[in-house]
Amino acid sequence: FVEIGPDGVLSGMARQSVVSESAVFVPFLRRNRPEAVTAVTALGRLHVAGVPVDWSRLYEGSGARRVDLPTYAFQHQDYWIVGEQHGADLESIGQEPADHPLLSAVVDPPDSDSVILTGRLSSHAQLWLADHAVGDTVLFPGTGFVELALRAGREVGCSTLEELTLEAPLVLPEHGGVALQVVVDAPDDSGRRPVTVHSRGEATDLPWVRHATGSLTTAVDNVVDGDTAWSTGQWPPADAEPVDLKGFYEDMAEAGLEYGPAFRGLTAAWKSGEHVFAEAGLPEGTEPGTFALHPALFDAALHGVAVAGVVGEGAALPFAWSGVSVGVVGVSVVRVRVS
Repeated sequence: FVEIGPDGVLSGMARQSVVSESAVFVPFLRRNRPEAVTAVTALGRLHVAGVPVDWSRLYEGSGARRVDLPTYAFQHQDYWIVGEQHGADLESIGQEPADHPLLSAVVDPPDSDSVILTGRLSSHAQLWLADHAVGDTVLFPGTGFVELALRAGREVGCSTLEELTLEAPLVLPEHGGVALQVVVDAPDDSGRRPVTVHSRGEATDLPWVRHATGSLTTAVDNVVDGDTAWSTGQWPPADAEPVDLKGFYEDMAEAGLEYGPAFRGLTAAWKSGEHVFAEAGLPEGTEPGTFALHPALFDAALHGVAVAGVVGEGAALPFAWSGVSVGVVGVSVVRVRVS
């Protein structure tokens, strides 16, 4: 239905009278709006609704010409930003941007030495999260909880995650996302700060679920068993035997861990006695961003545990951490020793 007149009054009335989801009402002019813009917009709406529009007549004499459309998502070249969350105008609502791919804002409660970091998780907003699945369920990786705690620690000057225990899995829904809060409480007499990670569904009447609890500290201990020769000397060690990783991720899938491309980062492995040495890297198209250590890369580093064969049969996921600190941030390739 096309309304030719000075405004859209009839179109508005008709929408209340015609009971049909397929009916389209297009006023060609609107009061107090530029006529040319409104008319061309109306033509566009009609075109989208399937009405033939002679565009060549419209642009005749204007010098306009046909051009190829930009590519779209299914042609693997996007023209929009995906996967980053930026605090566009958080200052206007009394919050500070968190400058982190998984966290949006930092909140300092009054009369308290605690800090709250908030964000939103979604396998559609952070596409790489969809590549971490157990069976048919997309789970937020344990390394992601470590990353959240480390980011919260930096906010209060604590560089080491002394311990972190996962209490409940964080399942990402197929549609929509979950709200996220990381809370760092005031320090105790020793300087340790408790940290917790909570989430809840997008409906505000849902309860918060505590997924992880632990402690942060300023102490740093980067010594690995008192032996750093493996990381500074010959790589891999001379006595290490290469491990064939062909079919490795297929075997993991059969055990229930269905890793997508972002989490298939283990590229090489060697065994030497009770040690496994490995290399892992982020796949092409996945950037380290502002993570301390990208959770997908950290997770791939842990796949060396499966190479070592110390977890038995079936799927195994990490649920407890201790003594985690990151010396160099933003890396895309790591060397790993599993003992």
